[in-house]
Amino acid sequence: MELSDCLPFWDTLSEQQRQQLVHAAALRTVEKGTVIHGPGGRCTGLLAVVSGQLRAYILSEEGREITLYRLFERDICLFSASCMLRSIQFDIAIEAEKDTAFWVIRPEVYKDLMERLPAVANYTNELMADRFSEVMWRMEQILWKSFDKRLAAFLLEEAALEGSDVLKITHEAIGHHLGNPREVVTRMLRYFQGEGLVELARGSVRITDMEGLRALAG
Repeated sequence: MELSDCLPFWDTLSEQQRQQLVHAAALRTVEKGTVIHGPGGRCTGLLAVVSGQLRAYILSEEGREITLYRLFERDICLFSASCMLRSIQFDIAIEAEKDTAFWVIRPEVYKDLMERLPAVANYTNELMADRFSEVMWRMEQILWKSFDKRLAAFLLEEAALEGSDVLKITHEAIGHHLGNPREVVTRMLRYFQGEGLVELARGSVRITDMEGLRALAG
């Protein structure tokens, strides 16, 4: 996938501006589990996903993780280049959930275009608003929704993403997504198993009652 395929405003750019972006972009490939951008780290740059899947999350001082949002093909992450956004300090980490290819655009080049071109600025503002809405929705779920409902919704989301009712995921990984210790996840999954909603095996969860999970998730 070319860089132009990832940027909706590409057709509004002059040839010189397109070349600026092309020369400021590098295509990277990483393996599953690679941390691309760490909390408190340098300004990595704007990320545009070509293939694979990325996870953006926050990390507490105690080492607990909470997934904020995910990035798929053609998705763009601004918060990995928060240094170019005025008055925004959004300290997140980004990890590859699958083997992933993505473009990295140097933040100073993108910022220059954003400040000079309304089409780029408008797109960036819309993208930032969408991401903040996604993060706020996630925080509302954590604050106001019980853990059993959140876990049921997560299992349904994973099944939809993978296209399978067998999820190759550990209890610890689920805990990282939802911000809960592994032991809490294990207890709730065992409860789900007792209710006939799932079957547990080492390193996997099989959904046995999709409708039951949907009813629980609300």
